[in-house]
Amino acid sequence: MTQRKGKTMLRRLAAALALAAGLSGLSVLGAQTAQAADAHFVLISHAPDSDSWWNTIKNAIKQADEDFNVETDYRNPPNGDIADMARLIEQAAARNYDGVIVTIADYDVLKNSIGKVTEKKIPLVTINSGTEEQSAQLGAIMHVGQPEYVAGHAAGEKAKAAGVKSFLCVNHFATNAVSFERCRGFADALGVDYKSSTIDSGQDPTEIQSKVSAYLRNHPNTGAILTLGPVPAAATLKAVQQMGLAGKIYFCTFDFSDEIAKAIRAGTIQFAIDQQPYLQGYIPVAVLAIVKKDHTTDPAKIRQILEANPKFKQRLETYGLQPSYGPKNIRSGPGFITKENLDKVVKYAGQYR
Repeated sequence: MTQRKGKTMLRRLAAALALAAGLSGLSVLGAQTAQAADAHFVLISHAPDSDSWWNTIKNAIKQADEDFNVETDYRNPPNGDIADMARLIEQAAARNYDGVIVTIADYDVLKNSIGKVTEKKIPLVTINSGTEEQSAQLGAIMHVGQPEYVAGHAAGEKAKAAGVKSFLCVNHFATNAVSFERCRGFADALGVDYKSSTIDSGQDPTEIQSKVSAYLRNHPNTGAILTLGPVPAAATLKAVQQMGLAGKIYFCTFDFSDEIAKAIRAGTIQFAIDQQPYLQGYIPVAVLAIVKKDHTTDPAKIRQILEANPKFKQRLETYGLQPSYGPKNIRSGPGFITKENLDKVVKYAGQYR
């Protein structure tokens, strides 16, 4: 070996060692970054991939993660299958997350799977679907959502004040028994039977449009329509427009979307029942972060810490949101979006409202 070749090989070896050290440093840095979060949570919803309403909740999760220095995974059954959701919950229990957030899409189907979470003493918060009573029975710290019957009844009172005496409830999620509480609340406010006023529309937009059209043809004196989300609202709008009933039949819906905003502005939809979904994504993550950091599961203490958090207060102010606090649970709604307050909501529609 010549001296020149020897030096060349030494330089190459030094470069290789430097590169290896650099990569090692990067690996350590990557590990530190991955471990930087104070806690690791998971939110499991019942929503299919096609339901864009949940984008607001996903955005809220990201912002709560930033504000509380935690990491939250989002999991859902791609086709909205509840049995798949149950398996996701069981997988979450097996992974030993620091906290689990779930929707109670079907209490009877999910209770055993959720039980595997609480059996391992993993902190649990329920959101969105299900009742506060079911949440307590499952051993959750609290429920963050909108009491369905209360929201439906409040909407029915507004319709009654406008002279409505009959209605159609378009239930696209009839497999969730609690969804009927929205229809029942509305019906009770009008003083009519909710069962004869409700259809199981399914989740396919074309099928929803067809079923709504058929019902309205068979019940021409229907005074109002209540839809339970953006997907059935959009399909029902098509049915109403094709039948020449746009602006003639009283129309209200749960939740919000760009299409619903346009219909409110046009006068086709009278109002949207706003459950402020951002709060259903942000608050449960914040609650679990407080549970982890402050070692408490006392709802009163958690609320006190949450309300005092400057980042949380700033989020509420920025997006014009207002939760309602109970002794144990935090209610995200109902609120109402009408022509009068539409512009305030539209600014953040689909992102944070």
